[in-house]
Amino acid sequence: MEQSSRLAGTVRPGGRTARVRAAVLQATQDELVEHGFHGLTMDQVAARAGVGKTTVYRRWGSRAGLVTDLMTELADQSSPRADTGSIEADLRANALSVCEAVNDGRLGATFQAMIAAATSDEQAAGALRAFYLRRIDEWASVVELAVARGELPAGTDATEVIRAVSAPLYYRLVVTREPVTPEAAERSVVRTLAAARAGAFIS
Repeated sequence: MEQSSRLAGTVRPGGRTARVRAAVLQATQDELVEHGFHGLTMDQVAARAGVGKTTVYRRWGSRAGLVTDLMTELADQSSPRADTGSIEADLRANALSVCEAVNDGRLGATFQAMIAAATSDEQAAGALRAFYLRRIDEWASVVELAVARGELPAGTDATEVIRAVSAPLYYRLVVTREPVTPEAAERSVVRTLAAARAGAFIS
């Protein structure tokens, strides 16, 4: 989903602890983009962040701890779900946010590194899954509102509608390695919305 492409652009209030966390997560993302999950090391993150190794090991424990905290931070920075009053416009906003995120040079590389790692590492998979379940849950509320307004049938599975919007885009990104374009995003919205209106997502 849509994110800020700069993790540490703004340091949150909280003094040294917040500054250390921001520096470490920035370094984690840098290392992830450059070397992938399997090339990520605690020592290199500490060196890059200018933080003592003992601090990194004590607070995060492992590279899984680092990427889990990174994905939590990225979820915190994500743009909130749309609320246009129209399910078509809301789903379009969702699809375009995915498109923009995966095409962002830094953020897209972060997601691709995590997706690649998730195929062979359960800890990376867990961090990635938690990120996407949180984003899906937030966006599902636009479908629930549409059901309440009568735009979609009662009983529509809101989470499955959101999954259906983004699934073809991630398929292009990860499987077929095709460009993830606004046109592809629009097609996904049109098809998902037609299916939802026809009752295909009633659970």
